[in-house]
Amino acid sequence: MQIFRNLKPYWKSVIIIALLLVLQAYCDLSLPDYTSKLIDTGIQNYGIENCSPKQIPEKAYNVIDGFMDDDEKAVWEKYYKDGSDGYYYLTEDGEKHIEEVDSACMKGLMMYYYPYQMVNSDEDNAIKAGLDKMGITLDEMPEEMWAQIGEQMKPTVDGMLDSMGEDYMESTAIACTRICYDSFGYDYKAGQMSYLKWAAVKMLGMSLLMAAAAVLIGLVASRVAASVACGLREKVFNKVIAFSDAEINKFSTASLITRSTNDVQQIQMVTVMMLRMVLYAPILSIGGIVKVVENGAGMGWVIFIGIAAVVILMGTLMVIAMPKFKVMQTLVDRVNLVSREILTGIPVIRAFGREEREEERFDEANKDLTKNTLFVNRVMTFAMPILMFIMYAISILIEWVAAHKIDAGVLQVGSMTAFITYTMLIIMSFLMLSMMSVMLPRASVAADRIQEIIDTDVTVQDAAGAKKLEAPRGVVKYDNVAFAYPGADENVLENISFEAKPGQTTAIIGSTGCGKSTLVQLLPRFYDVTEGSITIDGQDIRDLTMESVRQNIGFVPQKGILFSGTIASNIRFGAPDASDEDVKLAAEIAQASDFIEEKEHGYDSAVAQGGGNVSGGQKQRLAIARAIARKPKILIFDDSFSALDFKTDVAVRKALGEHVNDSTVFIVAQRVSTILSADQILVLDEGTIVGKGTHKELMQTCEEYRQIAESQLSPSEIAASLGTDSERQV
Repeated sequence: MQIFRNLKPYWKSVIIIALLLVLQAYCDLSLPDYTSKLIDTGIQNYGIENCSPKQIPEKAYNVIDGFMDDDEKAVWEKYYKDGSDGYYYLTEDGEKHIEEVDSACMKGLMMYYYPYQMVNSDEDNAIKAGLDKMGITLDEMPEEMWAQIGEQMKPTVDGMLDSMGEDYMESTAIACTRICYDSFGYDYKAGQMSYLKWAAVKMLGMSLLMAAAAVLIGLVASRVAASVACGLREKVFNKVIAFSDAEINKFSTASLITRSTNDVQQIQMVTVMMLRMVLYAPILSIGGIVKVVENGAGMGWVIFIGIAAVVILMGTLMVIAMPKFKVMQTLVDRVNLVSREILTGIPVIRAFGREEREEERFDEANKDLTKNTLFVNRVMTFAMPILMFIMYAISILIEWVAAHKIDAGVLQVGSMTAFITYTMLIIMSFLMLSMMSVMLPRASVAADRIQEIIDTDVTVQDAAGAKKLEAPRGVVKYDNVAFAYPGADENVLENISFEAKPGQTTAIIGSTGCGKSTLVQLLPRFYDVTEGSITIDGQDIRDLTMESVRQNIGFVPQKGILFSGTIASNIRFGAPDASDEDVKLAAEIAQASDFIEEKEHGYDSAVAQGGGNVSGGQKQRLAIARAIARKPKILIFDDSFSALDFKTDVAVRKALGEHVNDSTVFIVAQRVSTILSADQILVLDEGTIVGKGTHKELMQTCEEYRQIAESQLSPSEIAASLGTDSERQV
């Protein structure tokens, strides 16, 4: 899956997160065990952790010794010493090997002290009846009689050992140890307080360690997710910047914006949750299962019931919600597209009184997205009460089953508490995985949409071994050029051949849709030619790097595009190192200096996004100044004088003739008056050149051009234009 591939560069951080998750899981799984011991050992057993008595009366020691086999006796006698005061004491070496001592003395200890529990109980039993008949107490009974009782007790104790869990058996043995301590007034209550305090300190330490691990996990996971998102945005942006117009049109601007923002955000969010939950859930569930097995409560089947219920529920929800997740991103694209169109076209919408219809269009797209989102949210909201019901039902089932086991003497209260906690942790881990399995499809769709951009082949790119265009003169030649848009059946341009030289102006005119703009857009390689070639100084532009070609071209598009910043920053856009004098000269040539200097802050005046705070004519003049400031060898004006009045048009062309006289100039125009003085005029009709020459020549040789001129100029203007062409301006 692409989401996981995105994490490959950050594998070290992922390993750190995994180690921290193991630490967090260890603490999380240790706390229920501490709680169990707090109840069973700290409270019920008064802080006595081991059944081996630290001090035992001599008589009890001898009787228990008689109940043991040879191996148990060896351990028992090795780690206890006679205190010569009527008691035997556990040695320091015995403290170090306490588990070995517990194992050796557990059975004998129960055989000796269990009769005391029987005698002190309210129930009638054979031991109590026998002592009453003899008129003695257990303490007064001689050691010889203990051997007989031991033989009677042995089957009972063996049965207890077989039926009880290990924890409960040890607890029963500790109860016998308490009877031993009670017999001589041992102060085990002080030990109980010490145990409880120490257990509290350890639980607090575990909690703090778990909290610290969780904080570090969140920090590292957030940094990794943010880095992944940053890298994806950078990849998408760099790829989109390299796209030709064909790729831009394939995806649409609105979709590209959604993919680089909303889709990346989805991946970032899921990456954080994945690093914190998807990695944590298996660790927690496996650890919980191990703890349950160690607990020995014999209720593992309850866990499988809970897990099965969660999986069935989440599987059902996934089947219902999954299709809606896949549709959601497309609906977000639609809302962005409609919003962008409406916001950028507000003047037109108002002019044609289409506010209500556009509101309805946006409302339709918005409601579709809202319905889809509400459906998904309602499904997930519906899931939470059911999941809570399952968890509480499992808790009740555990308590019901555990109550019977506690009553049967095979389970402790603390073990039940721990089992409930472990069960909830295991179920929660599967719940986390189930929730992520619902979220992952949407993120997967987002990842695929982003990868689609990254994997898209750019149709216009540098060829292998492309050279830089160095010290160009600016001689441009179109040699039998043909062009068709990607996916189109017919060529837009055919058999285009001409040459443009430095110091000369080549004008292109023709009817709307004849391919004028397309022709000049081939030169900076917005598209690549389908047939033929375009050369600069005899070098095919496909054999040159796009950067070096475009660095020598000043391009002014049909629609003047400005960027947020200042007037000076916009003029310097293509020439960051341009001096203030160069900026002012470019503005003067473009006839923009007058309105700039009228502003309060002059060249430092702010320009809104898209140039929204300047008029169309001012925007176009600033775009012209931007191209001139670059001092390019080739200047392209793609119908860039259309928003200028006739007076300004003339002034701009005159200034260009005076200051830009060594560049190759292309002018795409609709107005004949703009190109009257051009050195070479190309007349296009349905993608082919039907006329080539000066204005005077074309009026005589080209019917299409003559019709255009006669439709725009009066007879007197035509006569004046044919009078002389010796004082041409650019």
